[in-house]
This record gives sequence, C-alpha cells and structure tokens, in this order.
Amino acid sequence: MPQTPASIPHLHLERPLRGRDAEILTPAAIGFLTDLHDHFARQRHDRLAARLRRRYDVGMGADPDFRADTAHIRDSPSWRVAGAGPGLEDRRVEITGPTDPKMTINALNSGAQVWLADQEDATSPTWSNVIGGQLSLYDAIRGHLSFTSAEGKRYEVTAERTPTIVMRPRGWHLPEKHLTFTDRSGRRLPASGSLVDYGLYVFHNAHALIAAGRGPYFYLPKIESAEEARLWDNVFSFTERSLGLAHGTIRATVLIETLPAAFEMEEILFALRDHCAGLNAGRWDYIFSIIKTYRGRGARFVLPDRSEVTMTVPFMRAYTELLVQTCHKRGAYAIGGMSAFIPNRRHPEVTTAAFEKVAADKRREANDGFDGTWVAHPDLIPVARAEFDAVLGDAPHQLARTREDVSVTPDDLLDLRIGRPITAAGVHANVSVAIRYIEAWLRGIGAVAIDDLMEDAATAEIARSQIWQWIQQDRSTEEGIAITRAFVEESVQNLLSTVQRFDGDRFADAVEIFRVTALREEFPAFLTLPAYSSYLD
Repeated sequence: MPQTPASIPHLHLERPLRGRDAEILTPAAIGFLTDLHDHFARQRHDRLAARLRRRYDVGMGADPDFRADTAHIRDSPSWRVAGAGPGLEDRRVEITGPTDPKMTINALNSGAQVWLADQEDATSPTWSNVIGGQLSLYDAIRGHLSFTSAEGKRYEVTAERTPTIVMRPRGWHLPEKHLTFTDRSGRRLPASGSLVDYGLYVFHNAHALIAAGRGPYFYLPKIESAEEARLWDNVFSFTERSLGLAHGTIRATVLIETLPAAFEMEEILFALRDHCAGLNAGRWDYIFSIIKTYRGRGARFVLPDRSEVTMTVPFMRAYTELLVQTCHKRGAYAIGGMSAFIPNRRHPEVTTAAFEKVAADKRREANDGFDGTWVAHPDLIPVARAEFDAVLGDAPHQLARTREDVSVTPDDLLDLRIGRPITAAGVHANVSVAIRYIEAWLRGIGAVAIDDLMEDAATAEIARSQIWQWIQQDRSTEEGIAITRAFVEESVQNLLSTVQRFDGDRFADAVEIFRVTALREEFPAFLTLPAYSSYLD
C-alpha cells in the first residue's frame, strides 16, 4: 500500500533561514535529524512518561532504593566502561561555559584540559543561540573562529593546545519549538532539543574531531534512569553506523544530577559501557532534584537557605562518595562539580575570598578521589589545578583508588538533616537570584554573575523551588516571619524598587515567570519549560 505524504516522517523549520543558518541546517543535516527523530522520538516520550510515574510514586511515599531487578549488574565483577577516549586521558580541570563566539574563544585559550561546551544550563535556548553555538563550534573545530566585539576588541584562538571539547546538549525533557517533527502517524510535534543539539554537532564535526586526534564527546544532563542512558547508547550506536564511525568512537560523561540517578549509577554506566568515559557530580541540579522530588513530603525534607546546603552536609557527602566509588570500580572517571564562587577583578577582596573557597572545594574533591573538576572562570583554573596536581602529580587520574572504605545506604542518600534555619535573607536572596537570572535568560544570556556567584538555570531552579516548598510547607524564618505568598510578593516588590532598570529589560516577564513557577499551587517540573514556550524567541 503506498504511503501518504502525511506518513513520511520529516522535520520542518518553523522560521526562515538567516545569516549563516544554512551552513548548519543543510539538507543532509536535516535528513540526519529526521532519522534520529524517526528512530528515537517515541522512545524519548516513553522515558519522559516513566519519569512522571516515578515522581508520582515518590510523592505518594515510595522512597527510591537500589533496584532489585538490576542487582546482578551491581554484583558482577566482570564489566568495565570504555573509559577515556583520545584527548580525555587527563581531565583534572574542565572549564564550563556557553558557546557564543567570545566565550568559545576564551574557553579554548583558557589552558584547561577540557571545555564543557554548554548548550544546556549555561545557554538560553533562543534560536540564535542554538544555531549560533553550533556555528561557533563548527568554526572553532576547523580553526576559523574569531570575534570582534562592539567596542572593536578582536578575539582569536591563540593557544598552542586547546582543551578537548565535550559538548552538552539539552536534556531529554526540553523541546525545540523552531523545528517540528511529523511522525509516521502524521502527528506534528516540537522536535527534541537533545536530538537537535546532539545531531547537528555530531553530524558536522565527528570526522573533523577524529582527524584532529580527539573525538565526538558529550556530557549527558538530567538523566534519571538506566533506561534513559540506554536510549542515549542506542542513539550513539545508530549515529556510528549512519556516519561510518567505529563502534565506541562516541564517548559520554553522564551528569549524576538527579536523585533517581544517584540510585542507579552502576546501571547507568552499564547501559552506556561501550560509550562511557565517566560520571560527573552535578551538585546544583542534584540539590534542585532533591527539593523537587520531596517538595510535598513534609517538614523533614525541607532544606534551609541555599548557602547552608554545602558539599559537606550528609546527603551531599554520601552522594559524592558513592559516585567516586562507583566510577573507580568500573574504570570510569569521576569528575567533580562547580563551585559557584567567582573572582571579581574590580574587587580584590572578593577575588581572594573566591580563590580560598574554590581551593578548599577542589582540595576536598581531589582528596576524596575525584579525577578532575569544573571551574566557571579562567582565573580559577590555576587554583583548581594546584589542588589536583598536589594529589595526582604526573598521573592523569586516580582510578586505582577504589574507595572500598565507602558504604552508602539509601538512608544516607536521603539524610537531609542540616540543622540550620531558613532566614529572611535566604528568602530575599532566592527571590533576587531567580528573577535576575530569568530576566537575563529571557535576553539570551544563560550564565550570569550575580553577587559574585555564577548562576545558571540550575541555581535559579533551586531558588524558585525552595520558595515554592517553603510556602507550601508553611515554613517560617528564623526571625519568626511566616513564608507566605504575601511575604514573597513584598520581597519581589522590594527587588523591583532597587534593581537597576534599563531599556529592553525583561523584568516584567521575569516576575510573571517567577510567579507561575514559585507562587502557584501547581509546581512546574522545570521553570525553563513555561518560560521557553511562552516568552523565548
């Protein structure tokens, strides 16, 4: 029976091509994206539905646990992951950041071993950023990237050795509304942000990266289960067959940044074993996931001010120690997270404090067995490297440290006792960070320095979700103030009366998004979903 036009899967661009868009959105690239969606879009929707079911179960009182049906994977001593690919052997310092031309050049000149080229939480997914980031990477990989600022300053890649690029696409939950996919049944839906980001990058750059002695490497965000990791593994294998790459050429590092994933680290490694280089302790999204998962489960699951939720509190300590132990048991690199403190070149005292706090953070990670870590600013690279050099010496990793002294139980991962109060200052800080970050995000800026901290979508999620939980759980501040919508609205108005306004600012929209995601009865799983669908170009 002949196919009808509606039953032929295809992608449709929802806006005209502009500038250099056609260099990325070639017919062949669109064809590859179509094939990815044809093979994997339905599986993606199944996995997202499974997330909702699991979240409902936890909300009804079923705490996560290590899986009984996969105990044989955890108990088997025989398997290992593929490990480091070419150029990933030494990962002691990785710099993170968005993929606009200036930030790309700064990252490539930074002296870090690895650059996390971030199309996810450090990038506001405007269409110009999505395609512009692909162009920056395309040019950089070919040695053609330069940039001249509005002030006339020219930026070029001058480093003799540039960091190995590990690209982070958007998570499975995020759509790409500027491309729609019509499936074999004729349904027309937004494309997957994950498959668009990943597909365009790997299609255009895999062979060039391999020719340069490296490879197509990825950070995988927001994973919640081994089944989601297996979906990525299937995507990688399909890509290798489609592009003529040897099996295992693609390597991935998975961010363990959700509570469900913390209970399935070995299973995630196993699912990706032919393509897996390691795991990363994505601290900020992990804290957000804790709050989101237990937001309605009572007072003992309520965290205090964000500043009190440090890496040494019980549940964060358990999670990171289990991650290192799990990685080294299976030959995977364990990569530490990003401290939010950043230097301020206009204020030496701020820089000194940031260096001290980051050094302490990286010292703890190196001593705990991590093989590398993240920084968000080039000036922090020597600080982090010094701490890892002191432990690693000339060795590229410390995989031999199996951390057999570690024994982490489900109760340890759920031990949220911190013993600190919520303060009025903590409420005001969350309001300020959430609204100021969202305002910048709406203008296309995804990584924002606010009060000498580097904020991205993950930290904004913490801020707004804590406000929601504190209200819903009838919390009061240390000063005895009930945290109500009225109290939070006062904080919003105080912020608007003091923050510097300017032509073209998006504060009105940012406040509305904050109200939708923090002050209503319903809790959106991600603030970026309603913000993207209704407010972002």
